[in-house]
Amino acid sequence: MFKLVYCLARRSDVAPDQFHRYWLETHGPKVRERRSALKAKKYIQSHTFEPELNRLLQDSRGMQPPYDGITEVWWNSVDDLKAALATAEGAKAMKDLLDDESTFIDFGNSRLFCTREHLIFD
Repeated sequence: MFKLVYCLARRSDVAPDQFHRYWLETHGPKVRERRSALKAKKYIQSHTFEPELNRLLQDSRGMQPPYDGITEVWWNSVDDLKAALATAEGAKAMKDLLDDESTFIDFGNSRLFCTREHLIFD
């Protein structure tokens, strides 16, 4: 399996609580509805919380503020994702999600990349 990791920054005109609520209650179900068209096997949202604790940890390391959250999406193979995107249904599903994401995600300050996991301990 491989996964796509999407580090999300919210648009400046979207309040943090509004961002998290929309992402979880509206966008998440839209992804679930399109999972078959995308051949996705797993989808997880990790929402940033504990701003004071985050600030302490960042300050101790001289780091930038955190992303507003992380999405992880898994596929059985790269070929599965490529095959899904090559279909009209998969391309439409991806476009629908991209259009929705543009309403709450700041693309310029977000990051997106494919990864392979290496289990260190469980």
